[in-house]
Amino acid sequence: MPVVKKTTKLRELLRAQTFLHMPAVYDALGARLVEQAGFEAVYSGGYVTGASRAVTEPLLTMTEQITLAADAAAAVDIPMVVDAGAGFGEPLHTMRTVREFIRAGIAGVHIEDQLFPKRAHYHTYHVHEITPEEFGEKIQYACRERNQVDPDFVIIARSDSCREFGLDVAVDRVNRGADAGADLGLLFPRTVEETERAPRVCRIPLVYVMSRGNRDQRPIFSRQDLQQMGYVAIIDAQVMMLPAFVAQQRMLKELRATGNFTSLTGEEAIRARKDIEDLIHLEEYYEIERQTVEGR
Repeated sequence: MPVVKKTTKLRELLRAQTFLHMPAVYDALGARLVEQAGFEAVYSGGYVTGASRAVTEPLLTMTEQITLAADAAAAVDIPMVVDAGAGFGEPLHTMRTVREFIRAGIAGVHIEDQLFPKRAHYHTYHVHEITPEEFGEKIQYACRERNQVDPDFVIIARSDSCREFGLDVAVDRVNRGADAGADLGLLFPRTVEETERAPRVCRIPLVYVMSRGNRDQRPIFSRQDLQQMGYVAIIDAQVMMLPAFVAQQRMLKELRATGNFTSLTGEEAIRARKDIEDLIHLEEYYEIERQTVEGR
């Protein structure tokens, strides 16, 4: 059977109106876990990529983001959507960004209206916006490159402006992205009311970012709630990193204090190791070696 491109898979899921709940991963093993759990698509965000490298998203290069995302995308059969930041530059740079993400096996990206280079204060919810006209141009040229290289690649127009300037400003920017050819939109409603209203006033379907642990009081919803409001996807931006970080933090504190840790029983540790080995297909590797080098 011919191999179906990841971009085509994502398009087919969207056409079938499959609601996409996309946990954010920062390594290939995490992507395998998401796929194993039955999710139809996976995500790699700038926040978790930056944190996993012990820097921050605004300091990431395009190469760093693509390298991590490409490794994770190659490990699974489901499509991956990735945070392409502010396109890593002006429209010309954004065109190359789209081309490189496509070449890396990524199915879609979101591109935002932040300044480039981004500032670390972005994480304090300060908004550093380019003009609406500049954003429209950036999305236009991103879509132009998509159309030339792989028309199935999905472009998401993201605006961060709602946090400071309100929903109407963000909607205008997302709609400019729609006019420029974006497939989906993404903004950051501040309240339940804004969250409910946004899908009704945007001209393209919306993705909601579930930002667990946020300090700006953005609401957290269930998948079912967002489906009923009319959203087509959720990016669950910290759902893999936060629990893993807390579990390791607690384990290391106990290990340092006592010389051992008790958060896993011996049987649980054995099972976890076997689960990891199964997830990376270690038995298949054993079989190949039995038929070749170990069988002699």
